[in-house]
Amino acid sequence: MTEPGPTEWGANINGVGPWVGPWPEDPRYDHALLRDGDTRNVVDAYRYWTREAIVADIDTRRHPLHIAIENFGSDANIGGVVRTANAFAVDTVHIVGRRRWNRRGAMVTDRYQRLQHHDTTNELLSFARGAGLTVVAVDNVPGATRLEETDLPRNALLVFGQEGPGITEAASRGAALVVSIAQFGSTRSINASVAAGIAMHSWIRQWGDLKTAW
Repeated sequence: MTEPGPTEWGANINGVGPWVGPWPEDPRYDHALLRDGDTRNVVDAYRYWTREAIVADIDTRRHPLHIAIENFGSDANIGGVVRTANAFAVDTVHIVGRRRWNRRGAMVTDRYQRLQHHDTTNELLSFARGAGLTVVAVDNVPGATRLEETDLPRNALLVFGQEGPGITEAASRGAALVVSIAQFGSTRSINASVAAGIAMHSWIRQWGDLKTAW
């Protein structure tokens, strides 16, 4: 095989060269990738597959977990949230507020992750009610329940506020439960994308089917 080219975010660290030997007849394979090599940020099982085939396969294994992040101040953490949601095969990431967000942190995983926009938090809460999702707000605020001591609902929508202000009052009022992440140091808060990753993994520990993990 030839040396792998640059990945989708510019580093020469991942990937495989052109396919060696007879090409597979499986329609999931992309002829251009078979010819030129695959340097995308995907697990080995998806090498040379078309993007549509990858999404279709993930769709068969998505969890009944939804993630929402409020974006009223152009939060730079959304890309990291999307990337982690993709890693955990989250059903949908909901972005509330501004439609534009910095996709750099997503490392191109937004191509494989369901995304949905809502203009307001109330619109998001209306969606959750219609979809039968229990809304759980994640924020270190007085009166919040410890995430470490909480049984998260299976059909859940975890809501995260933007960096700094945290969740809006509308999200706090509309949530069935508000949970906080235990901290032991001097910082007042955890980075929003890090907090989202912790909360998603807590849900996975309770409800994820590890037999389907890579």
